[in-house]
Amino acid sequence: MSLRGLANQLLSTFFEPPCAGCRQRLLHPLDGAVCDECWANLALAVPLHEHFPADQAVASACAVDHYDGRMKEILHALKYDRRRTISPRLGALMRERGHALLRDADVVVPVPLHPRREYERGFNQADDLASHLGLPVARLLRRVRHTPSQINLPREQRRANVRHAFALAQVTGSWLQVPGTVVLVDDVATTGATLDACARVLKAAGVKEVRALTAARVDRGRR
Repeated sequence: MSLRGLANQLLSTFFEPPCAGCRQRLLHPLDGAVCDECWANLALAVPLHEHFPADQAVASACAVDHYDGRMKEILHALKYDRRRTISPRLGALMRERGHALLRDADVVVPVPLHPRREYERGFNQADDLASHLGLPVARLLRRVRHTPSQINLPREQRRANVRHAFALAQVTGSWLQVPGTVVLVDDVATTGATLDACARVLKAAGVKEVRALTAARVDRGRR
């Protein structure tokens, strides 16, 4: 048995770390916070594709799976338990399922957190996921208002919650070379209000097309 295999066995036996998705004991904890069975189940999910009318700021969107079950537990572990080893494999799954959105895009843009929330959490999960999508990561947006989480708000309050919450970031280089096609990246889409608010800022700056790629999407019946 290799040294890594022995370490996995010892950690699994003595500490019994749970999988972030199914809560069963991880057999290979050094390989990440999610077991192979949970990743395999997510890989079987049918991607959720959406196309929107021309008057919408976001042209199309894709999510790996619904925001429930294993996916919900995994995202909670990433965001709130800071189990960042989840990001590479989840990002790879997003890249695979969202290839149609990514293949001719110029950059991916993570949805920013407010500086206060990012400081408290220690990282931005959207930024982590964006770094595994195979395209340049352009941090073109900043969050200028600290707002409550969209997940916890009634549907009718979500658009008002993020209105004027985003602005262009002060980036190096010239905005004369505005990317033509941008893919916004976030962990969860609820009503799409956050993605819409971000997309409107980018479109106002001259971006021709904005798409959205998320790990999960809240079922419309639950919004």
